[in-house]
Amino acid sequence: MQVHTDWRAVPAEARGCVLAMGNFDGVHRGHVHLLRASHAARPDAALGVVTFEPHPRELFRPEDPPFRLMTREERAGALAAQGVRHVFEIAFDTRFSAMTADAFVGELLHDALGAVHLACGADFAFGHRRGGDTAFLEARCEALGIGVTLVPQLEDRIGPISSSRIRRALQDGYPERATELLGRPHSITGVVEHGQKRGRTIGFPTANIALGHRLEPQRGVYAVIATLPDGAVAKGVANLGRRPTVNEGTESRLEAHLFDYDGDLYGQVLSVALVAFLRPERKFESFPALHAQILADASDARALLDHQAAPPA
Repeated sequence: MQVHTDWRAVPAEARGCVLAMGNFDGVHRGHVHLLRASHAARPDAALGVVTFEPHPRELFRPEDPPFRLMTREERAGALAAQGVRHVFEIAFDTRFSAMTADAFVGELLHDALGAVHLACGADFAFGHRRGGDTAFLEARCEALGIGVTLVPQLEDRIGPISSSRIRRALQDGYPERATELLGRPHSITGVVEHGQKRGRTIGFPTANIALGHRLEPQRGVYAVIATLPDGAVAKGVANLGRRPTVNEGTESRLEAHLFDYDGDLYGQVLSVALVAFLRPERKFESFPALHAQILADASDARALLDHQAAPPA
C-alpha cells in the first residue's frame, strides 16, 4: 500500500481508484463496511481512501484533549489489512479548510486523483464550512462522469457503529464493548521506552509505552495481549495511567508486564491489546501494599486470559 501526502503530485499509477472518503479513526466495523461497499461498486478498480491529517477537529478545536483512537501510522496499517491500495492523506490546514465544495470535487477528486467512483456515508459533508452534502456530491459527480455510492451506516442493536461510541466505551472502562465495535481489541502501539525499572526489583518488569497524542482510556489495570516485534503474542497485565503511588510525572503511559517473557524489548515496537478492565487506578499507602496488589492483578489477569477461547487477532 502507498500513502500519498501531496494530492497535487499524485503518481499516474495511483490515479483511477474507487475512493472511500472519511476520517477512518479506528478503522472499525463501520469503516470496513464502507470499504467493502466501495470495492463492490467497482471491483475492477484499485481501492483507495481519502482521509485527512490532522483530523479536522484538531484544527478547529485545538484545546480538546487527545481523542484519536489511532496514530496515522496505525490507521495506514489497518487500512492496508483491509485491502486498501492507496491512502490519500489530505493535509487539513486553514488554507485547505477554505476550499469550496465545488473545488473539492472538481480539482481534488476529479483532476488530481482521477477518481472513477466515490463512496461515503449518507451524512458526509465537505468543503468550506461543510458547504457540500451528498446531494451536491451526486450532482457534481454525475456531470464529471464519476460514480457515487452512498453507504448506510452499519448498525448493531444499540445504533450506528461509530468512533464516538468506541471512545466512550474505552473512557468508561469497557474495552470489551470497544472490541465488539472495532471487530478486534483496541490496541496501543508504540516504541518501548526505558522507565524507572522498579518492576524488575520485584519480579515484574514492564514494557512502557507513551500514549502520545491518543485518546486516554479509563485509567487502571487491564488484562492484555501483546503482539511482539516478531509477530508472536504474549498474555499479560498492564497499568494505564500516571502511577500515583510512585509519583512519576503527569503524563499517562501504558506499563505492560508480559507473563513468562524475559526478552529485551527496549527500542522496539510493541502492540498491546486491551482485553478486559480489572480495576481503577489508585494510590497505595506503601510500596509493599502496591506489590501485593500487583500480585493479585497478575493472578486475575492470567485467570481471565487463560479462559479466553483464543488470543485476539
